[in-house]
Amino acid sequence: MAMPVVPVEAGVDVAKDELVIQSGPDTKPFAIPNTPKSIKTWLKTVPRRSALAIEATSSYHMELAEQAHGAGLSVYVVDGLRLSRYRDSLGVRAKTDANDATLLARFLNRERASLKMWVPAPPGHRELQMLLRRRAKIVEMRGMMRMSLSGEKLFEKELEVIEKTCKRLERLFEMRLREIVKETGLRDQLRRLQQLPGVGFLTAVGLTMSFIRGEFANSDAFVAYLGMDVITAQSGKWVGRGRLSKRGDSEVRRLLHNAAMSGSRTQTWKQFYAHHLERGKKTTQALVILSRKMARLAYGLMKSQTDWKPQVYTGGAKPVG
Repeated sequence: MAMPVVPVEAGVDVAKDELVIQSGPDTKPFAIPNTPKSIKTWLKTVPRRSALAIEATSSYHMELAEQAHGAGLSVYVVDGLRLSRYRDSLGVRAKTDANDATLLARFLNRERASLKMWVPAPPGHRELQMLLRRRAKIVEMRGMMRMSLSGEKLFEKELEVIEKTCKRLERLFEMRLREIVKETGLRDQLRRLQQLPGVGFLTAVGLTMSFIRGEFANSDAFVAYLGMDVITAQSGKWVGRGRLSKRGDSEVRRLLHNAAMSGSRTQTWKQFYAHHLERGKKTTQALVILSRKMARLAYGLMKSQTDWKPQVYTGGAKPVG
């Protein structure tokens, strides 16, 4: 009589060319090529009802996540920052691919009840995210080149060429983003968000992309998904300094921060921003508070499918004007 096959809780460390897998507590990690064919072959050996904890690494984990989900396995995607903090909490000093695969399997085994299962993104989400991130890299590179070559007369012409090329690429990325927004029927959602003072097209794309990615019980859950919830350390009477969890997409947070900077100069948000500065908040802290406010309002507009009604916000919770 054949022995029943026991489901496993596996951890998978992801790189561009290779996947390192810890498939059980009594096995050693092993590697397979990160290719569709190799993934398909390996998944055939994984027992039914098994679960995988996969490290989120750029877009290199997507093929495995999608195939594993399609094969009926429970998939949990763990971002690198969360894994790093878990490693630190255990006092693990060595960081290797094999160790990370083992750590992911352990994390899944211990924390599975608190994790949200991964599901494929809606149409257009993956390309929107990819384009936003690539455009951000171009903007970052342009800024670095400007800082590096500024004032060097010898490179003035070259710097001008680089600036023009980067700006052209940024426009092309934005054009493609607008095409996807149209193709996926998200234009009305973006129109609503761009009514919020300070929120431009790119920020609206980022917020919409985040909203359609998951189901959120309330605006606090949406803020947490963006990684803008505050984590505070406390022991007895001692309370540590709060910090952002930064669990979500870093590019969406950057865009939202820029929106807050722009919005802080508008009639709508000027008093709200000034109020928090007067209370002793630093500039960055006040902008984070405003960013969260804007994220919650954006969530409300998308959830209720209603338009923004212009209001002026003071430091308190109630709008005036």
